[in-house]
Amino acid sequence: MAKTLTGKTALVTGGSRGIGAGIARELAREGASVVITYQKSRERAEDVVADLAAFGVKASAVQADQSVPHEASTAVEQAADFLGGRIDVLVNSAGVAAMGTVDQLDLDLLGAVQHMMATNVMGTVVTTHSATRYLPDGGRVILVGSNVAERVATPGVAEYAASKAAIDQLARGWARDFGPRGITVNVVRPGAVDTDMNPADGPFAAAQVAGTPLGRFGTTEDIAKAVVFLGSENAAFITGALLTVDGGFSI
Repeated sequence: MAKTLTGKTALVTGGSRGIGAGIARELAREGASVVITYQKSRERAEDVVADLAAFGVKASAVQADQSVPHEASTAVEQAADFLGGRIDVLVNSAGVAAMGTVDQLDLDLLGAVQHMMATNVMGTVVTTHSATRYLPDGGRVILVGSNVAERVATPGVAEYAASKAAIDQLARGWARDFGPRGITVNVVRPGAVDTDMNPADGPFAAAQVAGTPLGRFGTTEDIAKAVVFLGSENAAFITGALLTVDGGFSI
């Protein structure tokens, strides 16, 4: 079967672990050269880069804290330089979570919420803005949101849900901003996915599975395949869409 992204280039923020790493691997499997960003673990990032290179594509990793505008912007420039001055597919995957009910928001947790907003929202804004001059006409921008942006099913996630609801609205607005250039902007909204942050054998897993019609956690590959679809020519007439990939949890 022909690869859908042969010859394309991609930048995946937060691509050293979890969903971001799964997306990076799937993009490379489909023929795209990929740069990932990472915040802390160079070793993990290098392991992912080795996996990507094994698919026969160019691959690299750039260190950046997405909550720091200068670092997020510089990472885009470094990625574009490595990729030959063009980013065909931009995937904003980097994100963090700060959990707790509103009555628990002491100064420490409020600081964590502020950092989360800076990473999840402003990091996405800065990265996308910086990538504008490297995105060709007909390019793709994909944001990784969350199904909690639509349905807050448990206490303690209001602020995280708000950060992901902002992602939905950015995509809808940017779809109009980028439309004249044929650049599509869409959101993939995962539900429960088996990662280090939310393991399938964790303390909250049983409740999440019980509320999911398909009766299981998602895999990073489930999310990555949706991203690849939106990054391909198969999705050329889809923009401003919110694609929920959560096994039916939100219905």
